Amino acid sequence: MEASRWSQSHFVLSQMKKNASPPSPGRTSRYSGQSIRAIPLRILTVGKKRSQGVQLLVEEYMEKLKHYCSVEDIHMKSNPKNSSNVKAQIDAEDMIVMQQIRPGDWVVMLDEHGADIGSEQLADLVGDAGRTSSTRVAFCIGGPYGHGPQLRKRADVTIRLSSMVLNHQVALIVLLEQLYRSWTIIKGQKYHH
Repeated sequence: MEASRWSQSHFVLSQMKKNASPPSPGRTSRYSGQSIRAIPLRILTVGKKRSQGVQLLVEEYMEKLKHYCSVEDIHMKSNPKNSSNVKAQIDAEDMIVMQQIRPGDWVVMLDEHGADIGSEQLADLVGDAGRTSSTRVAFCIGGPYGHGPQLRKRADVTIRLSSMVLNHQVALIVLLEQLYRSWTIIKGQKYHH
């Protein structure tokens, strides 16, 4: 990771750690009411075929997000080589995810051991990403055994959506809703209380 991107992601993580206690209700993002660059979002998910109900929710939130920024949903099949070896499965998934990431992407890895953040902090993260030299933000949701070593090394920021382990379909819905909420916080709209 180049030095400027490292310092930017380090700032974001240090701010998240400083604000580790839950924010008070009604707290806003430091970007609320400011004009920020609407950096494109790319959601990379590894997992089995989505249920119809999940797909409907994905489409609903994708439409809502498109009012704020361009957003792309990339779903990749878990265990692409049908391996019974867990390490081989993780490595194969790691390879297909890394093929979707460009050098100019700001990569946010979702992981159960990532920084615990609230909605306002995710809004700050989206705002911070818009201030980087990155061309888009790639949010990465791993397969059943998590992320591989290449993505872990490449990630600019690692966050978690919950202290509980979430199924990739549930994690996707939570992430999309929180990204939508982030934009309403940034824009000062009445969705977040």
